[in-house]
Amino acid sequence: MTESTLTLQQFADVQLLDDEGKPVSLADFVGKRTLIFFFPRADTPGCTTQACGFRDAFPRIQEANATVIGISADPPKALAKWKEKQNLPYTLLSDPDHKIIEAFGAWGEKVNYGKKYMGILRSHFVFGADGKIEDTQIKISPEKSIEKGVKTLIKG
Repeated sequence: MTESTLTLQQFADVQLLDDEGKPVSLADFVGKRTLIFFFPRADTPGCTTQACGFRDAFPRIQEANATVIGISADPPKALAKWKEKQNLPYTLLSDPDHKIIEAFGAWGEKVNYGKKYMGILRSHFVFGADGKIEDTQIKISPEKSIEKGVKTLIKG
């Protein structure tokens, strides 16, 4: 499966725990334009920049009948703590087994101080209300993710 063929409906049988520990399926978001962003780790500088950028744009996103979902491998309690600390108004999902992360192609090789390792690639995906993919951005900076993601969500 490539990113261009992704649909939210494909994930109807996969449930992740949200920041409150409740099971959520991505298919639950069909009917609303949705931006899903993948971030390496809660409460780190780049991830906080990205998450808070979507937080600050959230009123405009809601006006466009759209929403945002953040996904990482962090446990629900860590997501809940970060969500409260940063006053994030949208759902955060925990994917510790990387099921969704890998299905979206947001898991891959990274390099830090010359050391190669596997991890979450900062990215975002925008889906139309029909659940079909409209935009894919993998290996994107936090600032560009906010700029491009919000622009795509509110233009549609």
